[in-house]
Formats: sequence, structure tokens, C-alpha cells
Amino acid sequence: MSGNEGSGANGEGVDPEVVELATKVFDMARGGDAEALAAYVDAGVPVNLTNEQGHTLVMLAAYHGHAPAVRVLVERGADLDRANDRGQTPLAGAVFKGEDEVVRALLAGGADPEAGTPSAVDTARMFGKADLLELFASR
Repeated sequence: MSGNEGSGANGEGVDPEVVELATKVFDMARGGDAEALAAYVDAGVPVNLTNEQGHTLVMLAAYHGHAPAVRVLVERGADLDRANDRGQTPLAGAVFKGEDEVVRALLAGGADPEAGTPSAVDTARMFGKADLLELFASR
């Protein structure tokens, strides 16, 4: 695996077993299965594996509110500022969803509140999240 789920829009040219494994790992991130994610990444699945929408494992775990899964991916070197195809970062997604524990885990891992479009700072402003704006400013 190179870090992308497939070479074409529908994974054309990619072994169906590889696509099945990638789908399984993305589902683990969405579901917050931190232990299984850690095991798969430790076994060689790229920590920055990206799906057809540009979502990384950490983006999916963050957006779905799974701080423990975010932490295991941070520990394994996930690119916390990698934006999806819409320019959104995991931190901005966590701010949007109101996942404060995930926000703190991403910040502890070094995520940049100014990265992405809109950034986490912009998202916090849009939704009047003064506590997060203060947290970002204190970094």
C-alpha cells in the first residue's frame, strides 16, 4: 500500500484484498478501535493511509470523536495537519463536531490550529467557541 486506497477513483488496478483491508482499517478509525488500529499500523498499514475523499485514519477517528484512537495514531506519527480533499484538517473537524477531548489530543500531538480551510481557529470563531479560541491562543 502506498498510502492511497487505490490508484483510480474506484480502486482500479488494486488487489481486491488490499481494498478490503483498507476499508476495514478505515472502519476501525471511524469506530474508534484504538487497539486494532495500533496493531494494524504496527504491522505495516501506513499511518497516513488516505481514502478516496482524502480522509486519513486520524481524520476519521477525530471526526467521530475517538480520542484514544487519535492518540495511538499520533504516537505512530500521523500527519495531524494533512487536509482532506475539501481542505479540512482533523483538528477543524473535531472543533466542528464539538469533540473537546479529541481537540486536546490533537493539540498535544502538535496539530496546527491555523492549518486547513477553514482552519480550526476559523471554525471555533464561526461557532462561538471562545474556550477553544483561548486554548489555541495559549499555544
